[in-house]
Amino acid sequence: MVLDASFYDTLSRLKLAMRYRSTMALSGNRKSTQKGSSTEFSDFREYMPGDDIRRIDWNAYGRLDRLYVKEYMEEKEIVVSILLDTSASMDYGAPKKSELACRLAAAMAYLSLSGMDRVRVYDMQHMQAPLVLSGGKKALPKLTDWLGQRTFDGRVDVAEAVRKLDLKGPGVTILLTDFLQEDFLDAGTGSIDKLLRYLDYARQKTILLHILAKEELHVEYTGTRNLIDMEDGESLRLTLDDTSIRVYEKALQAFIVRLQKACARVDAVHAVCSTGQEFRKLIFEDLRMLYDS
Repeated sequence: MVLDASFYDTLSRLKLAMRYRSTMALSGNRKSTQKGSSTEFSDFREYMPGDDIRRIDWNAYGRLDRLYVKEYMEEKEIVVSILLDTSASMDYGAPKKSELACRLAAAMAYLSLSGMDRVRVYDMQHMQAPLVLSGGKKALPKLTDWLGQRTFDGRVDVAEAVRKLDLKGPGVTILLTDFLQEDFLDAGTGSIDKLLRYLDYARQKTILLHILAKEELHVEYTGTRNLIDMEDGESLRLTLDDTSIRVYEKALQAFIVRLQKACARVDAVHAVCSTGQEFRKLIFEDLRMLYDS
């Protein structure tokens, strides 16, 4: 997970795009709906006893013979919640999906910390104990240590994990998962739509980073194989030929399109992140839709 200084220097110039203005009573680099003392003008209002007389607009007084004060947008920090799927299915691939997910978690946290946002990183199997980070880039070593301690086994219920989030005010929620969960794969359940509507109601800018192994996107195995479920150990004997591979890849693309359409309905973002992608290109080119221009 070690990346060179030039990577982080470039990353620090980016900022996650937000849908909502923050209402958090914290200091940071986001525009808040609360009025404060930054240099960005917001509006005028009539003078009230106790207002800072330095904010009186004397030009307006000369024209209107009434006292008005200038209001400014106060800079606030937001909370960026990063949820890491640590189920056994993430431990697949060469390189493993878990490795890519941890690198992406580190990158998303770093650019948020660079913007002085508050970051909470969650292991989806232990939602009660998030890693809380603040204070800018100096928090990165703490994050990398925490990520290095993650184990990828067992099962995860992504929707249940999301509902355990402590969401207070607008923010950004980033899910790092392969979405290999039965109720997600079954279009009839509507689970994806329910999850996204919940986060939209909570005023979250939702980002789904869909982690897939290159072997899952482009199947190269042929012949008769025993496929073993990494989470429950069940096996399936299957003959892989051109026809069966095309059926699988068509179904996978249909699932990806369904996720993209569900995200579009609530102005969320979905991006496939493959272990076969070059990481710099993935961050700075393929995921450019995540950042403020």
